[in-house]
Amino acid sequence: MSTNNPEVPLRGAPDLSHLAAAPQATPDIPVSSQGGGLGAPGASGAAPAPGAAAPGATPAAGSPAQVQVIDVNDANLNDLAQSSTQVPIVIVFLSSASPASKQLVDRMRGIIARYDGRLVLGQCDIDTNGGIAQALQISAVPTTMALIAARPAPLFQGAPDDDQITGVLDQVLEIAAQNGVTGRAAAAAPQEADAAEPEPEPLPPLHQEAYDAIEREDYAAAIDAYDRALRENPKDADARAGRAQVSLMERSRTADLAAVRKAAADDPADLDAQLAVADMDIMGGQIEDAFGRLIDAVRTHFGDDRERIRVRLVELFDVVGTEDSRVVEARRALAAALF
Repeated sequence: MSTNNPEVPLRGAPDLSHLAAAPQATPDIPVSSQGGGLGAPGASGAAPAPGAAAPGATPAAGSPAQVQVIDVNDANLNDLAQSSTQVPIVIVFLSSASPASKQLVDRMRGIIARYDGRLVLGQCDIDTNGGIAQALQISAVPTTMALIAARPAPLFQGAPDDDQITGVLDQVLEIAAQNGVTGRAAAAAPQEADAAEPEPEPLPPLHQEAYDAIEREDYAAAIDAYDRALRENPKDADARAGRAQVSLMERSRTADLAAVRKAAADDPADLDAQLAVADMDIMGGQIEDAFGRLIDAVRTHFGDDRERIRVRLVELFDVVGTEDSRVVEARRALAAALF
């Protein structure tokens, strides 16, 4: 992922003002190439409107230390555009495949808490909101933008240090003030935050034993714990899925993907190699490829080998999730191949 901060002016960015009622125009905002920062706020050099947060704002006495993060998606984009005519919204674009982008959101929560409600923090997962990312020309994660009076303002790519981010956010507030966006977000009461994030229920003892074993990478012990859970309750779907996942982790922990694929390509009749490639495909998210490979193998193997393939497929179905559409389709194909 790119961590540079290219020159990205506001001019040419999508105008979302049609989503909000009577928004003010937002000036062109160039982005620095030195790790993040808005350009000078407007040619007129107007001072921030009364009530705007001063640079380096710190929380007022009794202000909330916890900042709630809004998940930005197609369903709430209209509402956010409307809200940005009152309070600037800072949006971090992230990906579930990028731990760095999730870490940036956690840091931004602490930084934005210092502004006492004068900024709202959002996050947008580009993996599930590709349309928004494409419309806003997001090319790398993490990328951070501000929504001010329904206009998106590029801020920075990557993860600058806290002082740089604070400097950028100070200038966001100056630009917002010039456009009459000087409101403050209502803070959730502590009890509301607690209610939104209830304490998870404790795991059953054998499930907890398995989880603890997974944490220390003792997969054999985790499998044993799940086996005992299944002996107690053969209908324990969570134990069955957990065992399947840990078994896959155990089989794949030392596998060499290149060697595995070469072995399967060199000898298509090598069942061990075909099973190993299917495991690696599942680990890599190539679900249809894994299922298709093993269903083809079912058609060309018989007796104990065919049963071995069937058992492995059923186990991989549990890994992916029995309600997944790809699993439902593969079950039909497996039944057709068997009978």
